[in-house]
Amino acid sequence: MDIALQINNLSKAYGKHQVLENISFTVVKGEIFALLGTNGAGKTTTLECLEGIRRYDTGKILINGKLGVQLQSSSLPADITAKEAIMLFAKWQDLEVTDDYFIYLGIKAFLKKQYHQLSTGQKRRLHLAIALLGHPDIIVLDEPTAGLDVEGRNSIHQEIKRLKTQGKTILLASHDMTEVEELCDRIGVLNHGKIVFIGAPDQLHQTMQSKFKLKVRFSKVPRLNEQFEIVSQEQEYYIFETTNLEITLKAIIQLTEEQSIKIMEINTVQPKLEERFLKEVQS
Repeated sequence: MDIALQINNLSKAYGKHQVLENISFTVVKGEIFALLGTNGAGKTTTLECLEGIRRYDTGKILINGKLGVQLQSSSLPADITAKEAIMLFAKWQDLEVTDDYFIYLGIKAFLKKQYHQLSTGQKRRLHLAIALLGHPDIIVLDEPTAGLDVEGRNSIHQEIKRLKTQGKTILLASHDMTEVEELCDRIGVLNHGKIVFIGAPDQLHQTMQSKFKLKVRFSKVPRLNEQFEIVSQEQEYYIFETTNLEITLKAIIQLTEEQSIKIMEINTVQPKLEERFLKEVQS
């Protein structure tokens, strides 16, 4: 296993407020790893410690390669153009930038616009273009699609996927569970400054106890006993919740046979990762 990033027992406090408490995780080369958590969980502080922006109290950080960083916010001057911003950062790194780079990242159309004139999506693309200068091995993205519309989100998602195909390692901080489920190989869940889970998205599904919803339309209103957990009922429509879909289905079939009722329609819904995650961190 080739390690790209490793954080060991990282802690950070502001006065008596413990923001990070002995967190540890490893990011493997070529993977997309997400730090997932609600606002205030410690995601941005972790990235700032990693990037050298924020001093940490204890712990160790290993970075195995060149780092490119896209911050959640920017302090670029309002009147600087997109091209001037890129050229400024390129000059600091003694890099040459050609038109091919602008075309490749899809930013050529707004290069002459001043920063304050850019849409949120264009700003995100500009920040990403700056982060990718010099072809870094490891790319750190802090809430890269926050505030974007569907088109903007999809555009950034496609770029992240393209970077992965090029062998880049990506550390992504997000509170968007749908985004994480779509993009990431593994997830580290941060809750109140502690890592409470590390694994693949499907492992998170398995780890978090949750219930399936089962929507059934009967031919007539059935007589139900206490073994069924009913969420709602309207005439012959019933919505049940269950942690064991197979047992509940068998019980429903048995009930219909005993009461001479037909099942007219049946649908199952598995809770999304977002629903499970929110239940877990709130518990």
